[in-house]
Amino acid sequence: MHLDPIERVSLTISASAVGAAYALAPTPFAAGVAVGAALEAVNLRIQVRAARRMFAGEFGGAGPWVSGFGMRFGLMALGMIGALTLGTDPAGLVVGVSLAVPAVVVWAWRNRPAELHFEPEPALAPDDPSWDRWNVWSVGNLSTAEAVDTDPVDDCDEPASSEPVAPKENTIQ
Repeated sequence: MHLDPIERVSLTISASAVGAAYALAPTPFAAGVAVGAALEAVNLRIQVRAARRMFAGEFGGAGPWVSGFGMRFGLMALGMIGALTLGTDPAGLVVGVSLAVPAVVVWAWRNRPAELHFEPEPALAPDDPSWDRWNVWSVGNLSTAEAVDTDPVDDCDEPASSEPVAPKENTIQ
């Protein structure tokens, strides 16, 4: 059986938590952590497989993803209700199920992109005329030279004014 790297991190953290629970906590709590960790491991495995398939384009739209998402959480709820019905410690169960969160954080931290070191472009002077043409809704990756060369105000029929402009009413129906 091939485990995804995030599943290996999750199993390592889960095994450590279960071992620590059996060493430091009462047995019912530790059993609850073990049952919760088992449910979490199955849930995470299904979630990782489904996410890989979705990003690979194997799903025909969002429907299969959403239905699988709902089915997975429904089965997770049934598993937790069944475990509680059989007498599993509720606090231990919640701790065990929650072990996916630190596993995902640790995996993401270890697999973060490399830091990029580059020189930022020089900032515009406060009195630079391109500040008057700047628009929050059309921000792009323009360099300082490109920002000076393009003048969207020239394309307007209205004269430029330093007075604030009131927003227009939304006419979309």
